[in-house]
Amino acid sequence: MESSTRAGAGVRTRVRIPLTFADGYATAAEAVTFDGLSDGREHLALVLGEPDPRRVPLVRLHSECLTGDVFGSARCDCGPQLREAVERITDTGGVLLYLRQEGRDIGLYNKLDAYALQDSGLDTYQANTALGLPEDARDYTAAAQMLTALGISELDLLTNNPDKARQLDALGVGVRRTVRTGVHATPSNLRYLRAKADHTGHTIQIA
Repeated sequence: MESSTRAGAGVRTRVRIPLTFADGYATAAEAVTFDGLSDGREHLALVLGEPDPRRVPLVRLHSECLTGDVFGSARCDCGPQLREAVERITDTGGVLLYLRQEGRDIGLYNKLDAYALQDSGLDTYQANTALGLPEDARDYTAAAQMLTALGISELDLLTNNPDKARQLDALGVGVRRTVRTGVHATPSNLRYLRAKADHTGHTIQIA
């Protein structure tokens, strides 16, 4: 096992794992675990493709979504974004951080409670507020520690969410540019996507 004290976190284990998605797309990743992360959670880095140390890597910060990533729920765009990100990062070489931040970090049960409120007419942010919870509770300090432990000080960020770039910059990780993900709209998630674009400035262009 490897260790480091840089920024208070270090690499714990590296192991090669195959990845296969429901549509048949397959690749391999180097899964990296960490010691000393600020929030004590078991976040995971997937190193994809063949990163070139002479080039700025493509990186995605992907927050865990059990309903979308695992069960294929169409109420959000998380599952399709994960699938897209893995292929795009594999093609260019880079890292996907899989962050244990279910429901914008309010937790699975609270997220499902928020879904129930959304069914009564609230949008995704209003539902969180109605539950007495933050609209978005995510903090990316641990993500910055993971990137630092991997030797990444500058990156191209695959995201539609401007807050991710702002937080990383404030934490000392340089975002050279942001790269938009695709728009994965369905009849079930259109209202959710519009709320993200209108309320928090996500760069989502919806027809």
